[in-house]
Amino acid sequence: MKTAHRPRRLAATLLAAALAGTGLTVAAAPAAHAAASDAVAKLPISSYSALAVDSVHQRVYIADQRDSQTNGTVLVYNFQGQKVTTLAHANSVSGLALSADSATLYVGERGRIVTYDTETLAQNGAVTAPYDTCGRQLAFAGGKVFTTDAYVFQSSYCATASTALDMMANGTVGRTGWNDIGRLQLAAGGTNRLLMGQPAESGAANPFLASFDASGETLVRDASRRFADAEGKGALALKDMAGSTDGSKVAVADAGHGTRLLNSGDLSDAADQYQALPTGAKASAVAFSGDGRYVARGAQATGSTPDLLVQAADPTDGTPPLEFVFEGSLDGGWVTPRGLAWSADGSRLFAVTQNGIGTEYWLHVIQPPAVQYDTRFTGGLSNSPAQAVAGEPLAVRGKLEFDGPAPAEPLKVTATRTDANGTHELGTATVKEDGTFTVLDEPDLVGDATYSVSFLGDLTHRPAQDVTHTVSVAKAPTSIALTAPAESDMDTGVEITGKLTVQGKTPAERPVLTVQRTDRLGTGWLTSVTVAADGAFTINDLPRTNRDVTYTVTYAGDDLHEASTASATVLVRR
Repeated sequence: MKTAHRPRRLAATLLAAALAGTGLTVAAAPAAHAAASDAVAKLPISSYSALAVDSVHQRVYIADQRDSQTNGTVLVYNFQGQKVTTLAHANSVSGLALSADSATLYVGERGRIVTYDTETLAQNGAVTAPYDTCGRQLAFAGGKVFTTDAYVFQSSYCATASTALDMMANGTVGRTGWNDIGRLQLAAGGTNRLLMGQPAESGAANPFLASFDASGETLVRDASRRFADAEGKGALALKDMAGSTDGSKVAVADAGHGTRLLNSGDLSDAADQYQALPTGAKASAVAFSGDGRYVARGAQATGSTPDLLVQAADPTDGTPPLEFVFEGSLDGGWVTPRGLAWSADGSRLFAVTQNGIGTEYWLHVIQPPAVQYDTRFTGGLSNSPAQAVAGEPLAVRGKLEFDGPAPAEPLKVTATRTDANGTHELGTATVKEDGTFTVLDEPDLVGDATYSVSFLGDLTHRPAQDVTHTVSVAKAPTSIALTAPAESDMDTGVEITGKLTVQGKTPAERPVLTVQRTDRLGTGWLTSVTVAADGAFTINDLPRTNRDVTYTVTYAGDDLHEASTASATVLVRR
C-alpha cells in the first residue's frame, strides 16, 4: 500500500533541492493536500459498470457487470460509505441512470430496463429493450433515458460489435437510428445534451466524440470530433467524459492525452486547459461537482504517482489540487474508468478504485473542504545579510497570515528571482506555525534582483496577493595578504609570499595578479603571477637598487568580484 504521512492517502510529497555550496535546502514543488475525511468500503463485486449518486436521499448506487446470465447486483451505500442494501437481479446488469429529480433509478439488464422508486428502493417497473450482451450504457438527458445495445454470441466480440443507440420515452424503448462500432459510452453533457464516445478498443483508426441535442422527440447531433492528426497520431483513447455544471464545457479522460477540456458547442479545445496529470499517470475518469466548484480527475498510476486530483473546475485557478494515491488491499490500485461521481452540492466525491486486473473494487467517500479562508502577506519582505553579494547565500524573509483553523499540513509559498538574465524559479519554502518563512537563494549576477513570493492557495485557503522585494546585489569582496621580509640585500633578492582571498563564487579561471615595484629610480612592472587553487602565490625579485623598495600587488577583479590591492616595503642593502 502506498502511503505518505497518512494511511491510504498522499498527504504531502516534497522534493528537496540543495542550494549549491550552502548546505541549505528548500522544497522544489508544492505539497499535495489531504481531504477533510475519507471513508473506504470494500465492494462485494468482481466486476463494475456504473456509478450513480442520489443527493436527495443521500445514496450511492454501484452496478456490477457480469457476463453470466444471473446474479446481477446493484449495491446501495449511504454518504458515509456504509452499505444500505443490495438490489438483486435474476439477470446480469450494467449501466445506471437517475432521473433529474432523483425519484427514479434506471438499471440496465440484458433485455430490459428496470426502474426503482428511490424513496423506498422498491422496483416499480420494467421496460423491454433491445437485447444486449455487451454491457448496456445508460444516460439521462432531455428528460429521457438513452441506452446502448449490442448483440454478439461471445463477449470477446463486443469490442468490435455493432452497437445501437436507443431512447426510452413514454414507457417504450426504440431506436434513435444512431449506431457505430464498439462499446459506445454515454454521458449527460448538460440538461439537454447527450455525449457519446467511441473507445479505442473498437478498432477504429480515429475514434469519435459526439454531442447530441436531446431536448426534442428526435435526437439531433450538433457536434462531433475525431482527434488524430494528418499522420494518424493523437487518436482518442476514451475512458470517461463529463459535462460541466453550467453546460459550457466537456471534460474527456483520454488515456493517451490526459484530461481534455472542450467547448461543448463544437467540441473544440477550450482556450484554457488543466495542467498535465503527473508523469506516469493515464487518465481514467473525470467528473464535475454539482456546485460547479471542483473537477475530479482520476488516473491509472503506479508507485507514489497520484491516482486522483481534486481541484478547481476553472482551469485558470492556480490553486494546487488535492492529490491521492491508491495502492494495495486497503485502497485498490487506481481509479476505475467511469468511477467518479459527486453529490449535487459538491460536499462529497465518490471514487471507485480497482485492483490491477479489475476483479476487486473499493468505494472512497472524499469530502473536500466546504469553506475557503483568506490569506495575506504582511510586513513586506526583508533580506539578510543586508548587503547581498553575488555568489553568496541570501535569505529573503516574510510572513503569511491566514484566516480559519491551522492547516493540517504546513502551507507553502513559491518564490522567483528576476534579474538582468530573466526570471528564475526558486522552488517553495515552508510557512512556519507563526506564519514566517524563509526563501534561500544564491544570486549570481551583480545588479538589482527582484524577489517575488506567491501563495497559490489550496482547497482550504484562497491565494494571497504576491509580494515583491528588490535587492541590490554587489560584487563579492576580495583581499590580498602579503608576507615580506623587513630587509634583504641586492645579491640575495626579495621573496614575497601572499594569498588572495575571494568571497562568493569561485572565479572560472585562476586570478592573475599584477606586481608593481617602486624604488628610488622610479616605478616599473614586474612579471604577473597566477594564484594557486588555494589563492597562494609567490613573488621573487632581484632589486635594481638599494634603500626602500615597495611592491604593490593588485587583483583587477571581474564581473562578480571587487578589485583589491596590497603593498609591502623592503629595505634593500648592498
